[in-house]
Amino acid sequence: MKSVSPASLAVPSDRPQKLYRYSQSIWLERSLAQGEFRLQPPQPEAASSDRILPWSARQASMTSARNYLTLSLASAWDEKLFDAFPGTDCCLVIHDPEQFGERIHRAAQRALPSWAGIDAAVSYGMPSPLGATFSKSRQFAMEKEWLFAWRPMQPGLSSRPVIIRIGSIEGIAELRQRAV
Repeated sequence: MKSVSPASLAVPSDRPQKLYRYSQSIWLERSLAQGEFRLQPPQPEAASSDRILPWSARQASMTSARNYLTLSLASAWDEKLFDAFPGTDCCLVIHDPEQFGERIHRAAQRALPSWAGIDAAVSYGMPSPLGATFSKSRQFAMEKEWLFAWRPMQPGLSSRPVIIRIGSIEGIAELRQRAV
């Protein structure tokens, strides 16, 4: 599943050349070896009544603002991001974002068969055409976030965190420890 970018939306659909996940090495080692990732509801700033488009008003009314699951990565290497997230001591560098994205969407589809997924860059300081989940205030622009997001296609489906596994990504990724 490729990034969704209908012609009516001005949203870049090309994934960046590399993706970066800043976190604690214990979690990133599992991500590298097993392809384990946690999809979770968006952070409080991203929650609002706005919806990821292009979904109909009827579908939007069935979905609460926090009823999404997301996986956040950065689209650029930045040593400052080690300080932006508490406890971060490592970075997972994904060298093949296309393969990674396809595998993430396939695994999410298996785990969440009644959910729709999309991935795109987050917009900073202005609303994203994809809605509030893809919009953040300008103060977070240093994150250069690339977001994978899923929402239920049917009412009543819960957005509790879900662990997905895409298999080892050692052939397309590496770990970088924080420089001391």
